[in-house]
Amino acid sequence: MRVDAVRGHLDGLLLAVLEHGPLHGYAIITEVQQRSGGALELRTGTIYPALNRLERLGLLRSSWESIGERRRRCYRLTDAGRGNLAKARTAWDDFTATISAVLNPSRGTA
Repeated sequence: MRVDAVRGHLDGLLLAVLEHGPLHGYAIITEVQQRSGGALELRTGTIYPALNRLERLGLLRSSWESIGERRRRCYRLTDAGRGNLAKARTAWDDFTATISAVLNPSRGTA
């Protein structure tokens, strides 16, 4: 899948994978890849700036956690992040319905 296909939806993707609990960066990348059936392969250079931006906006909170001798930054949704995720889902549903109505006009009529 083309990288630009994700543009504009990255925030929603990141928030969605964090909905059920905190994850570190590599686990976020892996979860997006698994949920997309391998179609979306996000790079660290893409997600870390986005995670930092979402944290600055108050949609995520992060903390350092130790796993063995390794320290990882784990990200979790805030209440504001949950609200933003709900808005992103609504916007996505509206967007896909609109595009579908144009690409497949016969499906909307009976």
